[in-house]
Amino acid sequence: MTEITGTVERSLQQQVATWLQKNWVQRSLLSLILINAVILGLETAPGVMAVAGAPLMLLDKLILAVFVLEIALRIFAYRGAFFKDAWSLFDFTVVAIALVPASGPFAVLRALRVLRVLRVLTFVPSMKKIVGALVQSLNGMLSIAMVLGLVYYVSAVMATKLFGEAFPEWFGNIGRTLYTLFQIMTLESWSMGISRPVMEQFPYAWAFFVPFILIATFTMLNLFIAVIVNAVQSMHDEEHKEEIDAKQQLQHDLVSQMQQLQAELAALRAQLPPNNKVD
Repeated sequence: MTEITGTVERSLQQQVATWLQKNWVQRSLLSLILINAVILGLETAPGVMAVAGAPLMLLDKLILAVFVLEIALRIFAYRGAFFKDAWSLFDFTVVAIALVPASGPFAVLRALRVLRVLRVLTFVPSMKKIVGALVQSLNGMLSIAMVLGLVYYVSAVMATKLFGEAFPEWFGNIGRTLYTLFQIMTLESWSMGISRPVMEQFPYAWAFFVPFILIATFTMLNLFIAVIVNAVQSMHDEEHKEEIDAKQQLQHDLVSQMQQLQAELAALRAQLPPNNKVD
């Protein structure tokens, strides 16, 4: 009896998993996520909430109920495997946050309800690939960030000692200097707002600002981009690895067959009488 019950349960789990993976189910869930995103945006408009606040809140709760049901079905279908998948845990966390009462000490969590919109990443393969590439590139990005931090610290100490007395508002201490250098790195008013005023008292200040921008902005930014692009390319190669291996195996088989045919043809030629051999 126990074996029959287990067989029926496994069959039901497989049916639920198959149903959840159907295209129309995935598209329906994606549509609900987008509708929910619009609702969350409309909730920030006082005029709209004054006119249609109650229907919007009811629709938001209904969509949340659908999300909870979907998560419950996925847990039933995949059991322990559900909690081993990073994307499933992400969906579970986002929906769980929406269920926490957004009142009292948890009032800040009300703003986090918008994280439900990020579930789009789970349903769109191209977005999923980009996020996966970003995660894979974290180690390389961390190394670049450490180098950038070292450049920042050295530059901040130099700028504080060079320009701190004349421009205490920008370079008065290490903290202010770091913030000023961050502004310079973003190229926001770096020339007219900071560099030129400093150069009025320190004519050769450009020798500090220009190399800093070249290193911190252009070189480091391109390194970040290179790491991400390399991660995306690696993921693309892994996804198509089977196709590439299949093509290589096909080419190898064709070469082997050609070599075998050549060997058989040579053997046949060797068996022919001398006068009947074909050149």
